[in-house]
Amino acid sequence: MTDSTMESVESFRLRARAWLAEHMPPRDEAPPPLVEDDAHEWERARELQQKLYAGGFAGICFPREYGGLGLTFAHQQAFTEESDPYEMPLMLNVPTFAICAATLLDMGDEEQKRDRIGAAVRGDEILCQFLSEPSGGSDLAGLITRADRDGDGWVLNGAKTWSTSAYAADWGLCLARTDWDVSKHRGLTMFLVPTKAPGVTMNRIRMINGNREFCEEFFDDVVLPASAVVGEVGGGWTVASRQLFHERNALGGGSPFVSGRGEPRTMPRVTPPNAVRASGRADDPRVREMLGEHLTLTKVAEQTADRVSRAIESGGLPPAAASIPRLLHAEAVQRGEDLALRITGSNAATGTGAGEGMGGRTAIGYLMRQSASLGGGSTEMSRNVISERMLGMPREPAPDRDVPFKQVKRGR
Repeated sequence: MTDSTMESVESFRLRARAWLAEHMPPRDEAPPPLVEDDAHEWERARELQQKLYAGGFAGICFPREYGGLGLTFAHQQAFTEESDPYEMPLMLNVPTFAICAATLLDMGDEEQKRDRIGAAVRGDEILCQFLSEPSGGSDLAGLITRADRDGDGWVLNGAKTWSTSAYAADWGLCLARTDWDVSKHRGLTMFLVPTKAPGVTMNRIRMINGNREFCEEFFDDVVLPASAVVGEVGGGWTVASRQLFHERNALGGGSPFVSGRGEPRTMPRVTPPNAVRASGRADDPRVREMLGEHLTLTKVAEQTADRVSRAIESGGLPPAAASIPRLLHAEAVQRGEDLALRITGSNAATGTGAGEGMGGRTAIGYLMRQSASLGGGSTEMSRNVISERMLGMPREPAPDRDVPFKQVKRGR
């Protein structure tokens, strides 16, 4: 499709507006209760995605040969604006589309792109990431999950943790060590792993807000074919770096592969405007100042994400610049949680408010505020990326640099 044959953004917007009004249900503004089993929410997300696909509005920025529409970020932004009043499959945005499918688009082979991206766009499959490890901390390249050759294939052993929505996924992008004789960044390979494969054990982790979106996984002699490798054998860090770029871009609000706004229903968040409405303190001058601060921070974060995304897309900034909106997003979310708590006041302790459950939810949001600084690598990692790769400041000391990984001392 050339620019001359591509549908204009305005024509696409009008067509989407009419289709959404006829086919998509209105968004339910009431936050859902936290429940143990959210399987019905995932089934609902698949149904909505299948409806988008049938209507010709799924995978807007993915190429046509992999099931998408082959349109631009501007088309995606127009659709997101038009879809705001309607229920959307937000649970599929991260990590399926914004991170995993986007990484496969950049680094996968033709079969992986056609099969996995196509199935996700149709609403048939869900993707997740297997990256963090119990002993890894923020040093992703220091992982010890291993994959050993077995004929033409591989055998995977090890453990991962903090895998978002892995329990609902069909496939996971798993980074494993395949060479212990080279330095830590050079001995890694990325694999596509079926989450239901023999040898995969998965447990869900309960967080302080009661949600169980994260999982831990154990891999015991999981057999993988040669076709499971994403990118090159030993080139896993290149794939992971691209994956981290997409994750930071998504968290910062700059991904072209997400449809719809806001948080999934399983992650209700009380914002300062919600807190103002629930508390009835809209006439308090100090509350109005706090609300203004939140709205300003949010707008700055959104505008920065848009500006940086466009600069990366045009080559004006390197992919490392995705750490800028990622960092700003974390700062804005944390400040928003702080302000919501201050606006709610003592109701945050009693769990009551003008809105049902608003006070308690504000308190839970405050306790969860740190999570915004962890996704896509920690806030400290984002600051390092900006300082070292964009500002040219000296790198942090790394005693394990260029040392064969089997010689690197590790904790037990």
